[in-house]
Amino acid sequence: MLPRIRPDLHITPSPDPERPGILMQDHYRYSDAWLIIPNDLVPALRYFDGAHTAFDLHTMMQQLTGATDTPLTRQLIEALETSGFLENTRFARLREARHRAFAESAQRIAAHAGTGYPDNVDALRDVIQRYLNGPLPSPQRGLLGIAAPHVSPPGGWQSYAAAYRMLTPELRDRTFVVLGTSHYGQPNCFGLTRKPFLTPLGATRTDMALLDELATQPAVVMEDYCHAIEHSIEFQVVFLQHIYGPGITILPVLCGSFGPSIFHQGRPEDDDHVRRFFGTLGEIAARDADRLFWVMGVDMAHVGRRYGDAFAAHADQEQMLTVRDRDYDRIASLNAGAPHDFWEKVKERRDDLKWCGSSPFYTFLQVVPGARGTLHRYEQWNIDDESVVSFAGMSFTSA
Repeated sequence: MLPRIRPDLHITPSPDPERPGILMQDHYRYSDAWLIIPNDLVPALRYFDGAHTAFDLHTMMQQLTGATDTPLTRQLIEALETSGFLENTRFARLREARHRAFAESAQRIAAHAGTGYPDNVDALRDVIQRYLNGPLPSPQRGLLGIAAPHVSPPGGWQSYAAAYRMLTPELRDRTFVVLGTSHYGQPNCFGLTRKPFLTPLGATRTDMALLDELATQPAVVMEDYCHAIEHSIEFQVVFLQHIYGPGITILPVLCGSFGPSIFHQGRPEDDDHVRRFFGTLGEIAARDADRLFWVMGVDMAHVGRRYGDAFAAHADQEQMLTVRDRDYDRIASLNAGAPHDFWEKVKERRDDLKWCGSSPFYTFLQVVPGARGTLHRYEQWNIDDESVVSFAGMSFTSA
């Protein structure tokens, strides 16, 4: 039997107009390979389902090409095999090696330096300073947190700036509790790591006492490999380091999807492990309120062909005008500090807006019940010609 193609691969249309087809990549970075499968060969991929043999595939290839002896069968199998894209022993070894390397590393190495932001220190400082230049807003009394995008900073810099301009010097010595979206983690789980985050600006410190307090919870995945590849916290760390220096103290928390409660029409805390995590983090939030500051790395809607919709999406046009209205409706619930009202709106149409920041937002509202929000900037951005991400810069104060 042919092994199955890994279901966790990232598959998008080929970005090369001279090589039409689909692009296959591994966002988990177990493999650094990428493949473009030509359109004519895409039907062959369905044979990699664990229920077909190489002979079945070869027969299909003969029918496809009209040749009785075609090397395409072996070439396709070898390409998928060597790339680590099949569920077999080679992939198992790649995954084990990556997890072991992360576990043994003393630091969480920057995964997106040189792609999401410059890997040169001076260039990084210059670009973030350009992002943050502009008139400073009036300080907010009782400021306790912000929400910024986790989209690539060149695409969302104005919303990043709207959030990070709210920060004031006296926050320098706080522990920054960074709630990031876990794009690759287990649902109803929270990923923690004790490793300091290393960026071109330097290394952070981790609030070990608070982390150890949370680590006892059954919803926690400790030394979660997802931290090694995730961008939602890394981008926030870079902005915080630029403002307060590299040695900031953080508590990095990746919030997994609460998808089961969307599809079963419940609430996240219906899961006992999630409820207990909320309780422990809520106790920490109340007890240590004067030394904590909350940062959420969150995007909002994901609409268009890239995200499985049957239409092309264009920022601030056509369907995206309705998306904007629905986004604003959810933001109103966030501003009111109303987690259950917010979650009812997320569940509408089984979250067809695909808000990937809903878990960090809901976690924050649950554990800091006195928070009230202010929207400073809302944006929609075409991540490609047919797909849009929305995001915002927000701040939160005590009620």
